[in-house]
Amino acid sequence: MDARISPDAGLPLDDADRALVEAARSVMQHHYRPFWHTVAAALRGRDGRIWTGVHLGATVGRLSVCAEAVALGRAVLEGDGTITTAVAVRHPKPEEDDRNMAVVPPCGACREMMTDYAPDALVIVPGPTGLVKLPVRILLPLPYRR
Repeated sequence: MDARISPDAGLPLDDADRALVEAARSVMQHHYRPFWHTVAAALRGRDGRIWTGVHLGATVGRLSVCAEAVALGRAVLEGDGTITTAVAVRHPKPEEDDRNMAVVPPCGACREMMTDYAPDALVIVPGPTGLVKLPVRILLPLPYRR
């Protein structure tokens, strides 16, 4: 994938991508707990396996762990750590339709982490006309370098 692809264009989702979104939504549906577990993620490895994770909220907010980090940890421990595609979903807020688990872009820290571990990964994000896949490098154009 050309890292210079326009953020407005993105790539369309295929059946495997839609299954990845559903895997994240299923985790959120089964493990949602207000404040503690509000985001779920699903990552697909090069071999097609899917690893999921859930946001681990904490009373001290800076100790919280993102769903993408939990899923990546599982991919490293249970597989070879390769990630080709990632997605995160957020549980609806109380004032929103509770059936709408929105796909959300990863936070800045997760963008950095994905760039470190999977610099060629694609991330499913909302686009102007629906969900699209973008290279993580587009989401983090100027990553931190040691």
